[in-house]
Amino acid sequence: MKKILVVDDDRTLRTILSHHLHKQGYQVNEASSGVEALTAFEQEPPDVVVSDVMMPEMNGLEFCRQLRASRFGQLVPFIFLSAKGDLEDRIKGHTIGGDDYLTKPVDPRELIAKIEAQLERSRRIHSEMVMLMQHLASRSPAMPLPPAPEKPLLEKERTVEMVSTQPVDLPLTPAEARVFWEVIQGFTNKQISDRLFISPRTVQTHLSNILNKLDLANRSQLVRFAYENGYRLPEPK
Repeated sequence: MKKILVVDDDRTLRTILSHHLHKQGYQVNEASSGVEALTAFEQEPPDVVVSDVMMPEMNGLEFCRQLRASRFGQLVPFIFLSAKGDLEDRIKGHTIGGDDYLTKPVDPRELIAKIEAQLERSRRIHSEMVMLMQHLASRSPAMPLPPAPEKPLLEKERTVEMVSTQPVDLPLTPAEARVFWEVIQGFTNKQISDRLFISPRTVQTHLSNILNKLDLANRSQLVRFAYENGYRLPEPK
């Protein structure tokens, strides 16, 4: 069962959204601020985050920024749901790390469609990553794929295994980290530009900074570095 974290200081709205999401078969956790949401995320990482922008203690933008700066929060789909619907507000939400931005009031059916689209995107990304790693492994005997487990892992065992094999943090800014994950999935600068809502020149600037910081010469070396150091997407649940 996929897990959705709904973050909003409006209890009535949280209740309504949770009701519709439960009807669609999702498990829903709730939080009323960014501070609560960070704690909830650490305790039980969700498959998708849906967050308001204007909240007490910590607003949604800061919550998203801190989440994207953490190792485990870089890839989780993040959907803003806000009464602030001006173009500049939407651009800011995407720039800081949001994958989608919906304006209140929202039809729950549209939100569910957006959530399902993000889950499907995550599934495709994982599939493409696996194929890329298999391709690289076939070209380089020095890069064997990890052996498959002899028996299916229990959910608790899978969680322990994933945490224990997480790589160390990279010396990258949050913006550079997002470009890093896009590059190692095989996307071009233009595709990354469209996906992250930044210019191709900005993508290239981040990529150059990444290569310099990791002492690498090109994209191919970056992909090899990512594989050899354990930077791989977790398997979909």
